[in-house]
Amino acid sequence: MIKLYKLTDKDGKTRNDTQWGPGVSHSGTGEGELCGWGWIHAYEHPLIAVLLNPIHARFQTPRLWEAEGEIAIRDGQTKCGCKTLTTIREIPLPSITTETRVRFAILCVKEVCADLPWNAWADGWLSGEDRSEAAAYRSARAAYAARAARAARAAEAAAAWAARSAYAAQAAAEAARAAGHGIDIFDIAEKACSGLRF
Repeated sequence: MIKLYKLTDKDGKTRNDTQWGPGVSHSGTGEGELCGWGWIHAYEHPLIAVLLNPIHARFQTPRLWEAEGEIAIRDGQTKCGCKTLTTIREIPLPSITTETRVRFAILCVKEVCADLPWNAWADGWLSGEDRSEAAAYRSARAAYAARAARAARAAEAAAAWAARSAYAAQAAAEAARAAGHGIDIFDIAEKACSGLRF
């Protein structure tokens, strides 16, 4: 058994009213796709659980649990599935700001996007030099015009701010896998969230 993380709603529940809490276990069949009914969804890093919540569980007021399970299926570093998962205890939820979400998305996209205008914009945003919407729009247009393939779509999503930052991060991870190299989104999440208190 390894340490994992589980997100629930404010009442400690997930899909189909499944109740979680200290020492609670649930099992699936271990069949089918990761996001199907056969697997219990978990995360290998607490920051990834929270950063990707807007595109995975979409809990409005999430709770974060330390859990234990055996990973049997993965979608890169973005999520994993266990046949059986046990929540051990609730842990403090990191307070992730919009700025943190955007920083995470930009850092992920920078790993796979070689487009010079987009990277110049990203460096300006990360340094705080230029965070204007106009600059973001120009860089997304330039990346699209340069046909930077999947990275251009990821750059466009990053430029749309926090509402789509989790999509940009996941798209960047997928683009990296498609290009034959991986990115360490755990490390990127820690960089994006450095200075946060748990």
